[in-house]
Amino acid sequence: MGRFSDEEINQLIKEPKTLPINFTEVLRLRQKRAHSEQNLDIKGESGRDFRLILRQSKLNPLDFSIILAYCPQDTTQIFRLCRYNGKSHQHTNFIEKDTFFDFHIHTATERYQDLGFNEEGFAETTSRYSDFVTAIKCLLIDCSIDLSRKVQRSFFELK
Repeated sequence: MGRFSDEEINQLIKEPKTLPINFTEVLRLRQKRAHSEQNLDIKGESGRDFRLILRQSKLNPLDFSIILAYCPQDTTQIFRLCRYNGKSHQHTNFIEKDTFFDFHIHTATERYQDLGFNEEGFAETTSRYSDFVTAIKCLLIDCSIDLSRKVQRSFFELK
């Protein structure tokens, strides 16, 4: 699939994206064994393909991941641009050697790719969200994903 520079990662995150009109029906979480999940493919302004991936534990409401991935053409692989995680586990940044147990946001970096780690292995703690729904709101804002005001009301009543 190739490697992405920090500048390319930033451009992909900042590229305007729009959720489809029917996304509230498509995005209902499907029940799995110990968690619920759902994926939604979305288009960027340039025509590039992205995927929104939502996962939440049935047992622990603080155990969740909301991921924005880039889907390069001519491959089935995805490149995880960012991941908004709940406060359910300890995370260690392997390069920086810091460890924490808190809500945190993973971001893809050039340096983690260069050393063979997961592209989004680096994370920072955050106090901007405190649950699954507020984490989704943060990701939508941070990653330039637009939804109309009319649709926003129904989406955030989904829970």
